Amino acid sequence: MKINMPENANRIIHTLQNAGYEAYIVGGCVRDAVLNKEPDDWDITTSAKPMEVKALFDRTIDTGLAHGTVTVMFGKEGYEVTTYRVDGKYEDHRRPNSVTFTSSLIEDMKRRDFTINAMAYNDEEGIVDHFHGAEDLDKHIIRCVGEPKERFDEDALRILRALRFSAQLDFDIDERTREAIKNQAEFLKDISTERIQVELTKLLMSDHPERLITAYELGVTKVILPEFDAMMETPQVNKHHSYNVGEHTVKVIKEVPKDKALRWAALLHDVAKPATHTNDGEWDHFYGHNEKGVEMAEDVLHRLKFDNATIDKVKRLVFWHDYGMGELPKISSFRKALNKMGSDLFCDFTHIKRADILAQSDYHRQDKLNKLEALKGYYQEILDKKQCLTIKDLAVTGKDLIDMGMKPGPQMGELLNMLLDKVLNEPELNEREKLLDMVREHIS
Repeated sequence: MKINMPENANRIIHTLQNAGYEAYIVGGCVRDAVLNKEPDDWDITTSAKPMEVKALFDRTIDTGLAHGTVTVMFGKEGYEVTTYRVDGKYEDHRRPNSVTFTSSLIEDMKRRDFTINAMAYNDEEGIVDHFHGAEDLDKHIIRCVGEPKERFDEDALRILRALRFSAQLDFDIDERTREAIKNQAEFLKDISTERIQVELTKLLMSDHPERLITAYELGVTKVILPEFDAMMETPQVNKHHSYNVGEHTVKVIKEVPKDKALRWAALLHDVAKPATHTNDGEWDHFYGHNEKGVEMAEDVLHRLKFDNATIDKVKRLVFWHDYGMGELPKISSFRKALNKMGSDLFCDFTHIKRADILAQSDYHRQDKLNKLEALKGYYQEILDKKQCLTIKDLAVTGKDLIDMGMKPGPQMGELLNMLLDKVLNEPELNEREKLLDMVREHIS
């Protein structure tokens, strides 16, 4: 098989070969090329030492000399070139206490995580595949290189990477690898929350976020996301539901677009159901789970070191995800809700709401979907008519009130909010003279 690599990657390989060194593209780019996918990165491995690599190219960046990595630059385009290496002893399930360079490609490959990531390639030799990675790609299997226990001892994050690759590629995890995950999942406590967040997000953003249930079955979420275990163990005996909270949640995740905040909001929209679960002797209920869910979602996202913008959006979606499913509100009530929700959130709200409905039982499903369409109709009407939703949309401003003799302060804020409330009820009142008449009447 011939892999069409970028011209500059080939140039690096040929430069190294012409100088008497071995060189190959390696890892994920080979895997993706075999799968007929476009690689994100083209990493290169070589027998040349870092300083030997630097001597061959005009522009390099010392990305990680201690670990053998130099970035070779062509204009703004960079390629990581890493020396074959053997890792020393791992003592913290995160990183080796030493790195030794080697002249052996196979020794370098032995330290890699999975067989599908342990293939190398150059045009002269084709694919070099000592661990049968191509065969595992063909069989749709995620399998550790060598002994799974040793690979996970070296870096426990590989446990999450196995699940993430399984989700991204729709591959099964080989039985020995599964068993090692189950036995060593506790080592994830030694991994930084930032690294865990990245892998979890990639899993959620994949085509198969249902592999989160595999993570639960193997004891992984118990360590990194115990809230999901509680969801998987909380029933929903209720006419509106067919699945337990966790299973329902996974179905919601699958139904929303691949957006980070949306998929995390889908994961956490019912996070408080276990904490608010009651039963009246016949049906399960979860009163106040959206309010409690905001607190719990914030705790989870802070723990995983998310940025403030993502945390804010997820919290808002968790709070509002159940809106509008009782009696269809009047459009005036909807305008007031939209004022509180923020019109910027409405599109994402509809994604979550639709997914939530589709992941429930078929009890009144069409009626729920019709109500959602009605809310979308309200929203479009408000946009088309350019109706006022916030104080800044009012036809008068604080300056107008100051010109009428009011002093800035709480009283002015209360008056503007009073005007907004009237306009939300009756949009046609949002005309400058009408509002100024109301102000005059109020302050006279």
